[in-house]
Amino acid sequence: MNTQTANLPIDDETLTRAADLFKIFGDPTRLRILCLLSGGELCVQDIAGGLAMTQSAISHQLRILKQSALVKSRRDGKTVYYSLADEHVATIIQQGLEHVCE
Repeated sequence: MNTQTANLPIDDETLTRAADLFKIFGDPTRLRILCLLSGGELCVQDIAGGLAMTQSAISHQLRILKQSALVKSRRDGKTVYYSLADEHVATIIQQGLEHVCE
């Protein structure tokens, strides 16, 4: 274990929560949505168009991502815009993609 993780409180609950987080990243559709959102805030219609999927399918995945605290939303009139919850999410995506591209 490296020094960055050696000082973290790693008990069974923490490991379970981390495993649940990685399960969320394990779905290609959710990962594609997160990659799109790493470019900035988008509404469901823009995400659906960018991924050639239905708005209903995108909304379902966004609900999972929001419940997992990976994305956040803000309302502007009738439109809801989604973005990455914080820089940690972008870092996880970037490092994961760099790892598989090595």
